[in-house]
Amino acid sequence: MKKETSKKGKIAKQSDTPPENAIKDQKVFWTTKKVETCVAILLGITTLLSAWASWIGSLHSGIQSINFTKSNNMASAGTAEYNSCLQLYIADCMTWTTLSDYYYDLEIAKADGDESKIKFLTEKINNFISQGASDTLTEAVKWMDENGKSNPFEMPGIKDKYFGTAEEKIAESQELLKEGQRDNTKGDSYNLVSVIYSLVLFLLGIVGIFKTLPNRVVVMIIAAAFLIFAFIYMCTIPLPTGFDQMNFFEFNK
Repeated sequence: MKKETSKKGKIAKQSDTPPENAIKDQKVFWTTKKVETCVAILLGITTLLSAWASWIGSLHSGIQSINFTKSNNMASAGTAEYNSCLQLYIADCMTWTTLSDYYYDLEIAKADGDESKIKFLTEKINNFISQGASDTLTEAVKWMDENGKSNPFEMPGIKDKYFGTAEEKIAESQELLKEGQRDNTKGDSYNLVSVIYSLVLFLLGIVGIFKTLPNRVVVMIIAAAFLIFAFIYMCTIPLPTGFDQMNFFEFNK
């Protein structure tokens, strides 16, 4: 009985210990060599993407400055144009004040049937218009006579003839300002992407500090997740206005 018990004990002890061949046959996906290879690949990809984001961000900043400068110049030109048109408008209003008196006298002459006075006042009005009225007022007076109106400033679109060009320049300056603000926002977004890429480079750089393989794998996966997030976010940011990368490879003859 004692011998049988000892035999059973030995058998039980042998069955509790896994064979050495079974441990060697277990396959491990992550190895030190694989981790080092993946880290090297991720470092290269991150470096290239970081350089791209920095370049595009600087282009956005440059275009932003150009748009702001154009906006200021256009706004100045539009304001100067508006002031000039306003002076012309005021001058035409004063001219019309005098012309309205002549037209009043002309109507009285027509009512009296005084042909000589009618002829005299008609020539006087024509001479005064040719000497003192702008092209816009001349056109408006012609429209008034043809349509039987009493005020040339009732002509449709006359305000656009005076201030249309100035308003177009001011509107263009506002659009350039908005474009510059959009470029500023896009540039800030690319700067954020560059910061995330820098974080990825930092995480990949410290992978080798950890002694255990699981810790290295965890840090590498976190870095890869940040890299994917930054890349997807970067793809949603529009490129600079009128950007064409082929233009940067053109050589002046």
